[in-house]
Amino acid sequence: MWPNSGAAAAAAAALKGLHHLQRCCHPAVLRRRQGPQWRLCRPMSSVGPPWRLLFFGSDNFAVESLKLLTSNSSSSGDIVESIEVVTLSGDVPVKKFAEQNHLPLHKWPPNIVDGQFDVGVVVSFGCLLHEGLINKFPHGILNVHPSLLPRWRGPAPVFHTILHGDKITGVTIIQIRPHRFDVGPILNQEQHQVPGNCTAEQLGAVLATKGAHLLMNTLMTLSDRMSHKREQGDMGATFAPKIKNSMSWLVWEEQTCDQIDRLYRAIGSRIPLKTTWMGRTIKLLDFGGKCHISLSDPHRKPIPGSVTFQKESNTLAVCCKDGWVGFKAVVLKKRLSAADFYNGYLHQTVQKKTQWQMAQGLFVSRKGGTASHQMRKNSVV
Repeated sequence: MWPNSGAAAAAAAALKGLHHLQRCCHPAVLRRRQGPQWRLCRPMSSVGPPWRLLFFGSDNFAVESLKLLTSNSSSSGDIVESIEVVTLSGDVPVKKFAEQNHLPLHKWPPNIVDGQFDVGVVVSFGCLLHEGLINKFPHGILNVHPSLLPRWRGPAPVFHTILHGDKITGVTIIQIRPHRFDVGPILNQEQHQVPGNCTAEQLGAVLATKGAHLLMNTLMTLSDRMSHKREQGDMGATFAPKIKNSMSWLVWEEQTCDQIDRLYRAIGSRIPLKTTWMGRTIKLLDFGGKCHISLSDPHRKPIPGSVTFQKESNTLAVCCKDGWVGFKAVVLKKRLSAADFYNGYLHQTVQKKTQWQMAQGLFVSRKGGTASHQMRKNSVV
């Protein structure tokens, strides 16, 4: 214990000065004060944070990591010395953020000089980085991926997590390797429990924040992470392809209530679920979940695609493989509430008595050979 407060203050000042001297002598700081020749000659084994980073990204998921890196660079700078950005053409969120925060921007593919950056960071970029580019980074290129790799390699891991009903997901930091996406060694990984009934957008936002913090933790301890990295292997690997419009077509005969629910939460905000009605495409909006329908004849099994209107909840209930699901609105030329669609269109068809006319009132799966198609065929015969 120091004898008086003055001596304690002097000791603290001396210790602070020592830390400052150590930091000034750190190769990562010296490189700022020397010429390019020193940058190329500094010993890699002694280089640690703060890092000179080149960031590759495009969408809002990537912005969360870029935001945290930029904040560190402009404040304490204990992890990030400088950061520059590579993004794709167009008005993508990463480009907007970089411009707003005056970060140096590079077009894809970038023309960078050896020794200009220490580490690369790729988050939701979508382009394969070639080996020559990867080799320009002394400490490699890191990738933030929103799944527990090797599960859900590919461009749409969050959507497939919801679509397949996974209970556990997470974020993984890997080291980029050339030629293939998402196969590099794992440096860091953290699990996350998937909340019930969450959408892909909600889960993606949570994983973006979690991934940004895991990235900072990895950069802080990068040398140790590199020495303890582990290869993925192909055991348990699954692929998460891009979401396509064709996925939005419902097949009432084959899909269960839970499958339709997961499909809606996975893609419904981007691509409306679709079916056909009397030969026309109809978009189904505002999913209402599973419906409990009381039939007048409980012994008569309804045909998948059968539609009924629930006046109390203003819901269109549609029969699928194992029950009924509800929608609050549709688009047929224009957006219509369930009540408007029933009163203006559906009510006229359900009043008909013949089998053929009854089939006309069904929501029909687009592919052929369904029960409703067969019913129409039999009616014509």
